[in-house]
Amino acid sequence: MNELQYPLHNVLEARARLGEGPIWDSTKNLLYWVDIYNHRVHQFNPATGKDRFFDVGDVVGAIAIAGKDRLIMALRHHLAFLNTQTGEVTPILEMEAHLPNNRFNDAKCDPQGRFWIGSMCSSDKPQGSLYRYDHDGSLHVMETGLTISNGLGWSPDQKTFYLTDSPQQKIYAYDFNSVTGNISNRRIFVDLTNESFYPDGLTIDSEGYLWSAMWDGWCVIRFNAKGEEILRIKLPVQLPTNCTFGGENLQTLYITTASVGLSQAEIDKSFYSGDLFALQTDVTGLAGNDF
Repeated sequence: MNELQYPLHNVLEARARLGEGPIWDSTKNLLYWVDIYNHRVHQFNPATGKDRFFDVGDVVGAIAIAGKDRLIMALRHHLAFLNTQTGEVTPILEMEAHLPNNRFNDAKCDPQGRFWIGSMCSSDKPQGSLYRYDHDGSLHVMETGLTISNGLGWSPDQKTFYLTDSPQQKIYAYDFNSVTGNISNRRIFVDLTNESFYPDGLTIDSEGYLWSAMWDGWCVIRFNAKGEEILRIKLPVQLPTNCTFGGENLQTLYITTASVGLSQAEIDKSFYSGDLFALQTDVTGLAGNDF
């Protein structure tokens, strides 16, 4: 394992409660991210350091670009569109309303532009699921029995899909059929049950290596295509939540973090919790997928 420390920059003192879901808009050179419990979708401009946000009126777990000046959002029990010019929220459909302790968590679009959304239960019961929302408006249940459906992504060759279940401390791999959108043959890709931290959001680079933010772990870990840890990036905050590549060459790793649930003593040790971090790497990420 390599503990090479890339130069790390605190690019936004956001002090978010639960920063999450960063996505890079390569057409506008902007980073979108969410503060889940503050009901905010943020738009960060790295060139100016300016950040603006939209109050969407509900818990917002994740977002994806859905055309010019539009995002698709996973709210508590809804999918909705957000107009990034006006701030208008347009509901699409309701999901899991019969499970009041559930909410939607991480989400991402596959290379074909289908929106994958995972849910979680606040009491850590295994009643979370993974869904696929297609362009024709159809909704498909892809996995059940999850506790906290989290970090997801696809290998560069589109043959493998990755999914995280945080309380289980596992990242799973599946065979992925890019034509049908089906997944099969679940197996454990990374097992962290001997660690004191939990895998959260993730991103995948152009080499097919996976970068996972470690909740309670003060770090982001890079795994190779065999699931072996090859790099650990130490962070000055206890609760990293997610990461994505952005910047002109997709070589800047942006990392969201959280402050929720920390005691005053923990905040004293982790003063910049909830801020947005970035580091320049020598690795190229994959361009994000739009809905």
